[in-house]
Amino acid sequence: MSERVLDELGYYLLAGAGGEGPAGLMDEARRGEELGFGTGFISERWNVKEASSLTGAALAVTNRMQIATAATNHNTRHPLITGSYATTMHRLSKGRFTLGIGRGVAAMYSAFGVPAVTTAQMEDFAQVMRRLWQGELIFNHDGPIGKYQLLFLDPDFKENIRLAIVAFGPRTLALGGREFDDVILHTYFTPETLQRAVKTVKDAAEQAGRNPDDVKVWSCFATVGDHLPEELRLKKTVARLATYLQGYGELLVNTNGWDLSVLQRFRDDAVVQSVAGGIDHKATAEQIEHIATLIPDEWLEPSATGSSRQCVDRIRKEFDYGADAVIMHGATPDELEPIVAEYRASDS
Repeated sequence: MSERVLDELGYYLLAGAGGEGPAGLMDEARRGEELGFGTGFISERWNVKEASSLTGAALAVTNRMQIATAATNHNTRHPLITGSYATTMHRLSKGRFTLGIGRGVAAMYSAFGVPAVTTAQMEDFAQVMRRLWQGELIFNHDGPIGKYQLLFLDPDFKENIRLAIVAFGPRTLALGGREFDDVILHTYFTPETLQRAVKTVKDAAEQAGRNPDDVKVWSCFATVGDHLPEELRLKKTVARLATYLQGYGELLVNTNGWDLSVLQRFRDDAVVQSVAGGIDHKATAEQIEHIATLIPDEWLEPSATGSSRQCVDRIRKEFDYGADAVIMHGATPDELEPIVAEYRASDS
């Protein structure tokens, strides 16, 4: 009997900065499918992680696994380019593609001269995509994503393409419930935050006349087993969380109800200030060890750490807290193999 496909589990291809670069993606995609993951996620970065290239490669070397962007940004391509890209991937893979969008980082947009993304734009974009994929000709569109005299792809289209959104705050979560098929949460959400987020999504789906069960909420869950060397574990946990605190610390701290004075002490620290760039990419092992003393244990708790058995026990709690699915975040398929094996062994 063949092993069950783990549709409730996902992982990121080229996790973090992508290790040795995009050439490793094909092996990671094949390996993830071999282990039984349901979905492989791709996060776009504007260097060598361009989303359409990577999704094409991942879909070409897999046969079963869903491949999702989580995320690209709707405002960096013309809507017809994005709609065409998604339809191409959908047909290339016989329905295994999910187009996932996110808000992005406002400061980066500002520096690059790209207008910041609004919730209204993401809603308008989702609605336009659905119409285009059903073959509709849209005349004189005037909405949050802009003014377009004509938008259309192909009048014969009848495409059922999944849409996902990466969500953090309550308005984006509610939008996910109204308009999207998958909602992907942020890492290091406490159990209380996860439960609140799931409720926001499901309530919004119900209020929009949808079946809440049709919207899949993914817990994005740092999964770092102690079979990995300690230096690497600290990089994947402490340094990764520290990088989030650098970029949008107030948002994460306020969302989880944590102490803002701890965040301020972290930011005022001389070692933190001496790191030129993201801590998970630029800090030395010694710097990360020091930074570990600045982050409370409770802030690192929403993650799967320890033995493979302990990791699996903690992952299963995410389902108890309301998640429909879990992304084992921040690790490659090879790094996750013993945890997936333990997960299967404890399957009931």
